[in-house]
Amino acid sequence: MTGAPEVVFVCWGNICRSPMAERVARQWLDDAGVPARVSSAGVSSEELSNPIDHRARRVLEDAGYDAAGHRARQISADDLRAADLVIAAEDFHAERMRRLAPDAPIRLISEFDPSARPGDPLPDPWYGGPDDFLDTLEAIERAMPGIVEAVRDLR
Repeated sequence: MTGAPEVVFVCWGNICRSPMAERVARQWLDDAGVPARVSSAGVSSEELSNPIDHRARRVLEDAGYDAAGHRARQISADDLRAADLVIAAEDFHAERMRRLAPDAPIRLISEFDPSARPGDPLPDPWYGGPDDFLDTLEAIERAMPGIVEAVRDLR
């Protein structure tokens, strides 16, 4: 591998779970001194170019993370082939991406969360309130030590 590893977080629409994970990972990787190119995308096209959900933005900012400048995008087969690590919010997203690029390095975020059971989805806060977004953020943060180590191992 040349350069910093490419890490992509993926959920359904790329307006709450995956951009939250992207922003948290950027900070955790920076704080750990682990260089990486971190982005996010969705498997769906329905939210294209939309900003991060205002509830996700608020929870991120309240926790000290940067939430500015996000625009939703859809994952492509080229994105998957270029990535060194693709981290899906739930198995449904991973399966859709495997149809696009069967050999892509796709894992579930719950694989990195020591309190999660195999195959657990990242909690989807979309239909909930602020506490649901906070629960999602906490699950993302629990996964970060494992993600930082996985990215470090890619170098």
